Amino acid sequence: MKLVEKNMTKHTFSHLDALESESIHIMREVAAECKNPALLFSGGKDSIVMLRLAEKAFRPAKFPFPLVHIDTDHNFPEVIATRDKLAADLGERLIVRSLEDSIKRGSIVIKDESKPRNPYQSVTLLETIEEFGFDACLGGARRDEEKARAKERIFSFRDEFGQWDPKNQRPELWDTYNTRVNAGENIRVFPISNWTETDIWEYIGRENLHIPNIYFAHEREVIRRGDNVIPVSHLVQPKPGEKVEVATVRFRTVGDMTCTAPVESTASTVEEIIAETATTRITERGATRMDDQTSEASMELRKKEGYF
Repeated sequence: MKLVEKNMTKHTFSHLDALESESIHIMREVAAECKNPALLFSGGKDSIVMLRLAEKAFRPAKFPFPLVHIDTDHNFPEVIATRDKLAADLGERLIVRSLEDSIKRGSIVIKDESKPRNPYQSVTLLETIEEFGFDACLGGARRDEEKARAKERIFSFRDEFGQWDPKNQRPELWDTYNTRVNAGENIRVFPISNWTETDIWEYIGRENLHIPNIYFAHEREVIRRGDNVIPVSHLVQPKPGEKVEVATVRFRTVGDMTCTAPVESTASTVEEIIAETATTRITERGATRMDDQTSEASMELRKKEGYF
């Protein structure tokens, strides 16, 4: 007995272990209680963490749900490449549905191609849920990201129109979750609701996760528009009077290239990003997602219409 005790490695149960355990429990609850769930996976840092949690929850078996991405066709190519690589490496089914498909069907009409496509994702998501009959969609949203997301339950009920009513949510006392839905209704489930941006980065470092390189400091052509640093791309070009410059930046969050702004930063390692995050006073979406900064495209309004 003494020999065994001597060779045993002592492990302290950390806050990351607690968060991981809670998230795995939530994922397994979805697999046990829901008939046809899906995991929303974009290739961004939060969904990559979700992927690792799913591995720990269900491996060596296959995931009890497919991976689903609603593609705006305005995504950063580095993120799409990571999405495809990770799904292929794991051998899991990846379902991609594009806003272009909805546009061709006429269910989405975009009058101004210069505007972000994020608000229209709700339409394609609801069409995808109907196409495959998903009764639950696991997403990587966190409460610290944005004030509307802070209002969400972990199991967030959506009615038969895909809409969310923040004033009519189910209680979750003692981590007891209600998964009952009628035909046509849906639940959005957020296993990492209680994680923070710092937690995400600490977990990425601990698990040595592969994430898109644009999360780390790099040089990029940008223009300055108001308080935002806008990355130049085939979708975003300088307006008259705007000057293109090269800046050292990184992305705290990734999405539609037309509305996702990087932050000026020299943080090129996970450790440096954690240190930088500890000193910032602005949420990652508040600082970098321009579509969240306008009332007509607010996160809460989009969520009421069926957004993630």
